[in-house]
Amino acid sequence: MHPPIPAQPNRAAHDQEIESLAEFDEVTAAHGSLARYRVQAVDLTGRTEALLELDIAGAVFLGCPMSPEAAAHVRSSGALVFPPVPGLPFDPYRGFVYTPDELFASLAEGYEATPDARAYAWARDTAADGDIFASMLRAVHDDAVSDALDELLTGARVVGVMGGHAMARGTEEYAGAARLGRELARAGYTVATGGGPGAMEAANLGAYAAPFADGMLEEALALLAKAPSFRPSVTDWARAAFEVRERWPDGGASVGIPTWFYGHEPPNAFAAHIAKYFANATREDGLLARSTAGVVFLPGAAGTVQEIFDNATPNYYESRGEPTPMVLVDETHWTRDLPAWPLLRALARGRAMESRIALVDRIEQAPDAIKRLGG
Repeated sequence: MHPPIPAQPNRAAHDQEIESLAEFDEVTAAHGSLARYRVQAVDLTGRTEALLELDIAGAVFLGCPMSPEAAAHVRSSGALVFPPVPGLPFDPYRGFVYTPDELFASLAEGYEATPDARAYAWARDTAADGDIFASMLRAVHDDAVSDALDELLTGARVVGVMGGHAMARGTEEYAGAARLGRELARAGYTVATGGGPGAMEAANLGAYAAPFADGMLEEALALLAKAPSFRPSVTDWARAAFEVRERWPDGGASVGIPTWFYGHEPPNAFAAHIAKYFANATREDGLLARSTAGVVFLPGAAGTVQEIFDNATPNYYESRGEPTPMVLVDETHWTRDLPAWPLLRALARGRAMESRIALVDRIEQAPDAIKRLGG
């Protein structure tokens, strides 16, 4: 099985960015200069001597702690410095997407103590205030997350799995979505979801289970069924997921793209890489745009219908190049209950996307449909 996500983020298009202390040391040793580099969220308090000696003309430092002496020298030498913002529950200049361990730190004290919950509380409170500084910080954060996600996914064959948050653990629907995620990951795809509970968690769980024997997933599903939903307790729901991760460490990698706009819905712990946004519109478009190998739409309601046509529009106009495969699962749901399929097929008729859409009745048919359509 090929690794779905490249082992290292692609740096070719970002070779003027420095996002870790190791990169800082590597660049300064190799070039003896930081001129025109962008240094992003790196603690430089231990690199004062280097900052005083290097050529830093045209450099930009985004949220990099440094000594007062170094900061004064950097500014006077022609660099631009955006200092860290104190008191925030997140770093607006971060260089990498999140991990479950990072967002759920302090879960032992209850979900309300975690960085994820505190960031949502900050977003809710500042949105009510209408503070322009807070809105700027949200925008800077989301742009940094998008940049990090692009670096992570360069070269990956990404299949998005769309589905609602209401799908409960312990149901056959949840198990089916998990098996779908597992088969996509085993086929060499990177599974990407909206990063939340329900069908999204199930698909990320399946990708996590991909390297293990088939029986692991069945055991994991039984363990998770003890906490079927994030209601009434996000803490219990999340702890059950971490219990699975601790029992079977080092699972397969996948991507979750959730939002604090729906802060009452926590991110799931099975996506190794979590690109969490404040702006839901940025998150929705970004998830679909990055699903370069296709999208699987599980049965859903208004949100999933919207996602179908949000994805169909660039395919219709070929505004993103070659149309990406779209696979709708459950014939009855998409032709009778919510008849999105007839409209999608009518839109596709005579256009390049016509050969890139499919309706399948069973969830286990979706991976083969993605491959057949050219994903």
